[in-house]
Amino acid sequence: MTVAVYTHPACATHDPGPGHPEGPARLTVLLQALDKAGIPVHDAQPGDITAITSVHPADYLATLEALSHDGGGALTPDTAMSASTWPAILGAVGAVSAAVDHALGGGNAFAAVRPPGHHALEREAMGFCFVNNVVVAARRAQAGGAAQVLIVDWDVHHGNGTQALVERDPTIRFVSLHQWPWYPGTGAESERGVGNVFNVPRPPGLPAQRYVDDLWQAVSRAIDDWAPDMVLISAGFDAMAGDPLGGFTLEAPDYAEVTERIRAALPGVPIVGLLEGGYIPDRIAEGALAHIGALA
Repeated sequence: MTVAVYTHPACATHDPGPGHPEGPARLTVLLQALDKAGIPVHDAQPGDITAITSVHPADYLATLEALSHDGGGALTPDTAMSASTWPAILGAVGAVSAAVDHALGGGNAFAAVRPPGHHALEREAMGFCFVNNVVVAARRAQAGGAAQVLIVDWDVHHGNGTQALVERDPTIRFVSLHQWPWYPGTGAESERGVGNVFNVPRPPGLPAQRYVDDLWQAVSRAIDDWAPDMVLISAGFDAMAGDPLGGFTLEAPDYAEVTERIRAALPGVPIVGLLEGGYIPDRIAEGALAHIGALA
């Protein structure tokens, strides 16, 4: 199975402000590591606004575009736009769309993008996120014929935006491993949506294999009586040991193990990984390279 990696140059230009943890180095260091490893990265075309309006209303998007055009500003205390943010959002959507299109053709893919997306609600930016990239990807996949989509989120923070956007849709199942209690305060195991939500809240500091096995048990439950046509992974690497915004203990091989388990359990089902969190650039590169290697 072929693996393709996509990005867009604008993704590296989004500037959330001096000292912000979600800085451009998160992506630039990853791209350098991919180049050093001999893994080609394709520059996608900017995303089509209609791809985003499948998830977010046009008036919300117009507000984001106008704020960025005017030089930016803070939407929440931790989520700010600059003049480069709207082009980065479109670039991320373009790379995610290209990755999904590749997967619809039968290959695996990874979208090396920022800003991240899994905290973005229908009409609200939060947690460094403006547009929910993984739900945009899910809707594009469904429009392309992948009727049922499994989303696996292994970012250390709960993907509250993703859950809110899909929890009433039985054609999408959402599995999230995340630190609890922790930002954003959602993701209890009792939150089940219409039976399509599988949350795995866990405390910090457990052995890495415990996190891997508990996540895998949830994935197994999600696919036990239900066959996805595509798997999307909200691939945050802030669950790695030492990340300043989390307390989990995962290492790069753990991401490879989960990816390999998914491939083995769902042979022939294409997988698309999308970069979410992770706040030590070198560690992001380690984790992403392991995940991409396992996709191959």
